[in-house]
Amino acid sequence: MIERIPKGVLVGGFGLGVLVLAYLAYSRPGYFTSETYLGGLIGLELLIAAVWMYRRVFFLVVIFSFLFAGVNLPGGGGVWTTGRWIVLVAGALIGLLIVVRDRTVSFGTLHILAFFTVLAMLVSTSVSQHPTYTLLKVSSMMLIFLYASTGARISVAGREDRFFRGLLIGCEVFVGANAFLYAVGIRAMGNPNSLGAVMSICAPILLWGALLGGTSAVQGRRFLLYAVCLYMVYISRARAGIMAALFASAFLCFALRRYKLLVEGTIALLILGSIVSLYEPEAISSTFSSVIYKSHPGEAILMSRVSPWQNALDSIQANPWFGIGLGTTSNEKVGELGMFTSSSVATAENGSSYLALLAGVGIVGAIPAVLVLLLIVGKIGRTVHWMWTTRSALHPAIPIAMLLVAGFVHAAFEDWMFAAGNYMCVFFWSLAFILADVAPVSVPKEVAGPNRQAGLAPVAASPFLR
Repeated sequence: MIERIPKGVLVGGFGLGVLVLAYLAYSRPGYFTSETYLGGLIGLELLIAAVWMYRRVFFLVVIFSFLFAGVNLPGGGGVWTTGRWIVLVAGALIGLLIVVRDRTVSFGTLHILAFFTVLAMLVSTSVSQHPTYTLLKVSSMMLIFLYASTGARISVAGREDRFFRGLLIGCEVFVGANAFLYAVGIRAMGNPNSLGAVMSICAPILLWGALLGGTSAVQGRRFLLYAVCLYMVYISRARAGIMAALFASAFLCFALRRYKLLVEGTIALLILGSIVSLYEPEAISSTFSSVIYKSHPGEAILMSRVSPWQNALDSIQANPWFGIGLGTTSNEKVGELGMFTSSSVATAENGSSYLALLAGVGIVGAIPAVLVLLLIVGKIGRTVHWMWTTRSALHPAIPIAMLLVAGFVHAAFEDWMFAAGNYMCVFFWSLAFILADVAPVSVPKEVAGPNRQAGLAPVAASPFLR
């Protein structure tokens, strides 16, 4: 974007900005001694810089702005609770302008259905007891779909190698940083469910990275971080996270026909469990009890989910066709919430994203959303078919597909998929729309058929993965 702006305009704009700041410093010195104003000015400067390098950094800015709104770290929460929406609005609108101007990406069935999903959600505001609050939720989902359809896809188009390399490295850094902070007593994610959620989607990406090959040092580092990631999921005691991480990892090995690795991984887990039980006999039983029964030892499995599931089913039965409004429940005290208030972490015991969707928009309103999810499942299925046929991990669609598999499993037990303020929601939908662009269309002829060699096939799908 920068090279398209005349140098005279750049110099003039810079000079004008300096003059304006000098005038404000002279006439309104209080602005430069207030933490609020200074923070807002710095945030505005960073946002302008991110817009300047939109294709390269804005995706990361969006994800981190939502993530920092929910982390338990200095600088987290606070201004990010409002700032994330400013970033999302800027990202969505600028992404739309770039698409209209440059025709960088095109729109298809998935994006049309996403538009109708927003319209269906909008209908739910007319039957909601809290129409203003529901309208804000729907507007937030509209912004997420708009950004995912434009800005997120622009960040990948033409620079797939850098994006997916950054995704893998980002997961490595994220898992390593969380492990370090947890070791020194800092619970960065704030609560166990959030820790389990983020680690569950990092696990299949790290395992995929380890399967790419490379030097022994790189493979060893990624396998180690994958093991650390699974350990972080384990100590979170979050059942949804544990199931999502293990299922997605096993599914990746199965789709690539890496049965030996799957068996070796299972044996390794059993050996580690046996070692732990020898040194701490009560650890395994207490962990098992905590994971299965949560806070209700001795009761039925998943007893802690029965109440929210039943509440959601009651709402669906009472309002089956158009629901009660996206993001609301029949007994929610919405009047006490502010304009920018929403769940920013995957912790609410709402039972299931799918039940929450049905309760919010009803059966009629859920139809386009279900079609969107089915299309995404179709893209995952196409990627899995490519993996099964080629036995190769050398395709950029694979990490996204496995991450989305983990997300689908996790969303069955936590309500975040349509909770617009949740960082998991933004991340999931952005990558889902990216997958629609990068999913393989067909299997290369040179690796298809019964005469292909076993092992990782030499696929020219993504050169940087070699």
